Amino acid sequence: MYNRVILVGNLTRDPELRYMPNGGAVCTIGIATNRKYKKQDGSAGEEVCFVDVTFFGRTAEVANQYLKRGKKILVEGRLKLDQWTDQNGGKRSKHSVVADNMQMLDSKGSSEGGYDQNSAPANGNYSNNNQNSGYRQPAQEVQSDKIPDIDIDEDEIPF
Repeated sequence: MYNRVILVGNLTRDPELRYMPNGGAVCTIGIATNRKYKKQDGSAGEEVCFVDVTFFGRTAEVANQYLKRGKKILVEGRLKLDQWTDQNGGKRSKHSVVADNMQMLDSKGSSEGGYDQNSAPANGNYSNNNQNSGYRQPAQEVQSDKIPDIDIDEDEIPF
């Protein structure tokens, strides 16, 4: 089965960082995503979805360091069903996301308290897949003065 989710939203609260007994970091956040649509009567409608997200490891520490309420992020991960019994003995459940990657979408240095330009990585991508630092390196960019010459016969071009 395939269980993958990608969400873009704003943080509804500041991150909460905890450490497990084995020393691993766990950070939880809440994000709100919205969808705008037209109702049948032609008026505008909006649907808001609140989702709890959990980060682990280095990504959890980075989320705690750079994120705060109101910031916009992209989260990739998997859905998880949380089940518990409430104080009255009733069974409760909710879906949450266990994040594998996150990308901070607010621009650095924005007027509303952007990320610290001296300490935040340039592209804001973080992943639990890289065990060394939790930071996903950007793809190599091709510099314009190093574009290779390609020998193409004009008769091979289909247009």
